[in-house]
Amino acid sequence: MSALLRVAVVGHTNTGKTSLLRTLARDAGFGEVSDSAGTTRHVEGLRLMADDQPVVELYDTPGMEDAIALLEFIDELVAPGERVDGPDRISRFLATAEAGARFEQEAKVLRQLLASDAALYVVDARDPVLPKHKDELALLASAARPLLPVLNFIASPAARADDWHAALARLGLHAVVRFDTVAPAVDGERRLFETLATLMHSHRPALEALIVDREEEAESRRLSARRLVAELLIELAARRDVVDADDDAALQAAVHSLRETVRAREQACVEALLQLYRFRPDDARAAELPLADGRWDDDLFNPETLRQMGIRLSTGVAAGAAAGVGIDLMTGGLTLGAAAALGAVAGGLWQTFGHYGERIAARLRGHHELTVDDAILRLVALRQRQLLIALEGRGHAAMTPIELPQAVSPESDPDSADWREGRLPDPLLQARAHPEWAHEGDDDRDDAERSLAEYLA
Repeated sequence: MSALLRVAVVGHTNTGKTSLLRTLARDAGFGEVSDSAGTTRHVEGLRLMADDQPVVELYDTPGMEDAIALLEFIDELVAPGERVDGPDRISRFLATAEAGARFEQEAKVLRQLLASDAALYVVDARDPVLPKHKDELALLASAARPLLPVLNFIASPAARADDWHAALARLGLHAVVRFDTVAPAVDGERRLFETLATLMHSHRPALEALIVDREEEAESRRLSARRLVAELLIELAARRDVVDADDDAALQAAVHSLRETVRAREQACVEALLQLYRFRPDDARAAELPLADGRWDDDLFNPETLRQMGIRLSTGVAAGAAAGVGIDLMTGGLTLGAAAALGAVAGGLWQTFGHYGERIAARLRGHHELTVDDAILRLVALRQRQLLIALEGRGHAAMTPIELPQAVSPESDPDSADWREGRLPDPLLQARAHPEWAHEGDDDRDDAERSLAEYLA
């Protein structure tokens, strides 16, 4: 037995053998998946790694099509009274001309099985248990290799899991794994590899290392995914366009630009998440966002804005006075404070406000800031939450794309009450006061994104 565990993936035609390998390898492009029988016509292999070291070699094999006739043919190769064990009987068959003709597909399976340490027997749990399945199992068992049945498509309402467990037990196969290649359970991989380790005790340390490595990889992927969504939401909350409210053409152009920006930015996030989870670009489709016209916001009154203005000026009384100057100007009042502010501007103090000064000046010129509606921020967050949930439970054999709806119901995301009705998370309220975060980052934005990613968890 080699240090590398070699496992043949076997079974009847069209039960999901290639689908299993796609999901375990997290590679939607491995092999060919189709509803038609006999899609896989030759043996393909892949390796699963742990700590950059190969641990398991999996071999995708063609579907077995005529085990009943093959068993009869093999029996005829044994003379009456001759004692030949299972592996020798198979070897005798593989030496015949029929192994390259009538039973070519079965020969490929059995040849790979003899060269492997164990096998995963993939079952379409929606199928009834038929004599052909029992003959397949008898034939495979004669190779004297540990055999682990894997019940596929177990999430289907048509699955006959209990029937299969009972039939397999009668054949002496009590170790059975349920693993849906289209919608695998969160702990599906762990249960599969742990069960395989019970059959292959000498490979247990390597399989346990594989389990740990893949779970750490999954957690790292979740953290990265939440950070991508947090970046999206922070940028949208910070986005603002200065518009002359009296210029209808400019206003309509600004609204259109904002809509397209939000749509494009959300799509970019969707594509980044698909790439992170190693799915194809067309594996998710987002319905058009029902964007409103945006909002005219008074974020210059945001406490975070005032705090930042004070910090940028200096500390103490001067900072407080400067912030007060800004408030007087924003109210548009002709107060003593406003007059003092105008004098301060003339004296050059205004430059210390940085971009806040520019925003206040724009307000005085009759311009407004167009920002993304709170309702749209909530909807984008809910859609991305649904996408994250779908990606976590999606196998790489899934053929239908994920659909992101225009609206997200409480039933489809029961843990989303805070996003629907509660106060927006503090990092988004903070982003409202930092329009520069829509285009560039700094330590404060990094902290806000980290905090929002934790909130998304």
